[in-house]
Amino acid sequence: MELGLSGRRAIVCGASAGLGRACAQALSNEGVEVVLAARTEETLKRAAGEIAESSGFSVDYVAADVTTEQGRHALLGKCPDPDILINNAAGPPVGDYRQLTREDWIKALDGNMLSAIELINTILDPMIERKFGRIINITSHMVKSPMAMLSLSNGARAGLTGYVGGVARDVAKHNVTLNNLLPGQFDTGRLAANHQNFATKQGLELEQVRNTFESQIPAKRFGQPEEFGAAAAFLCSAGSGFITGQNLMLDGGQYPGLI
Repeated sequence: MELGLSGRRAIVCGASAGLGRACAQALSNEGVEVVLAARTEETLKRAAGEIAESSGFSVDYVAADVTTEQGRHALLGKCPDPDILINNAAGPPVGDYRQLTREDWIKALDGNMLSAIELINTILDPMIERKFGRIINITSHMVKSPMAMLSLSNGARAGLTGYVGGVARDVAKHNVTLNNLLPGQFDTGRLAANHQNFATKQGLELEQVRNTFESQIPAKRFGQPEEFGAAAAFLCSAGSGFITGQNLMLDGGQYPGLI
């Protein structure tokens, strides 16, 4: 399917591994000029090289912490006028909601809500002027099915969801869309680390933990990052301009609700 993205410019955050990297690969495959952002230069440089080798298109990168003003400035200095923005950040730590401090909450909001809003606000008006813009926020299926131990993530990501819902409807007439992708359990390094942590704490074998979580998914498997990247690329496409303000679950059918 021709997505009509060749020659467009994109910023992909959290792009050195996992779902962010999969999104960057999918966009690069479509001829998009991609700038990757993450904190660790070594893994970022390697990812950029491998994506470029696979797609045949050049890929640039910026090692920066986008939760800081300095990091966002460095990123936008490399790509000041993106047509596409994919916001992506690792979730805050899990824990007992009774023990969370104000500092914990501020850090979670900076990482999973406010930094994304800052980037959106900076690039939104130029997108409106060009009559094309695609903004995707990678949040979590926990936005729709929250768990107490993930209160920091639930709250921060839900706040971003509310912001996107209003802004998306305000700018839709300019062919600028904002959507959220809500991943379930994808077979990434982060999922593997979570499974290992759970197995260690519960005194279980890793394979047992993996099989248990996998069996709870109606698709009976974990998602592949490439599937997530393909969904993101479609939402960025020229033909997706009538899809905006949505929260799309990619979870193999695990969420039981109708809406």
